Amino acid sequence: MKLSEKITELRKAKGMTQEELASICNVSRQSISKWEADIALPETEKLLMLGEIFHVSMDVLLKDELMINGIREVHSCGSNAIRGKKTEVYEGVLIKESIDDENIIDFLNIHKVELWNTGGKPKYWTMLFFTCARKDFPQQISKVMISDPDNGGNWFVDFKAGNEKYIVFRDKVLKYRIGNQTEKDYVCAECRKMGISDGQMNWSE
Repeated sequence: MKLSEKITELRKAKGMTQEELASICNVSRQSISKWEADIALPETEKLLMLGEIFHVSMDVLLKDELMINGIREVHSCGSNAIRGKKTEVYEGVLIKESIDDENIIDFLNIHKVELWNTGGKPKYWTMLFFTCARKDFPQQISKVMISDPDNGGNWFVDFKAGNEKYIVFRDKVLKYRIGNQTEKDYVCAECRKMGISDGQMNWSE
């Protein structure tokens, strides 16, 4: 069963119209129609929201060979999406060698892994391309970022949620609204205090 067919079946099983689903996902009804007609694919953020709304895993949504085996009623998660509130989804890239507790990876949805040859120390970086819907993720990741002069100094991870950009160090969460130069200048000044060069601040927005 294709993703388009699964969205249609799950929506109808919930007794929802395309308009109602569009309102929860913060998209137009035409977008839902295109998803269900297999004309367009939902963005990663919207896929995560669909998983929460319908209480199914990303594997079930994305793998054609996996069928929908009924819809589970789960009251302990996804309540924000069900009530029509926009789920906050963080998206970015984490260098695995920049953390001192790998349990944080359990919070992440890993979409791609790349190995980068740095030519320095460590020789290789393991790049984890991730999304995370956990609201306290910035605070949680700040607890495990390495801050050690003998191990690369102050490591940071950058990611975004909506129009907000986060730069997170050990026990320090910085953020600015994308497009707000004053806020970005403040964050960059704080990064310089942490020993970060301007060349390291060319993060994507």
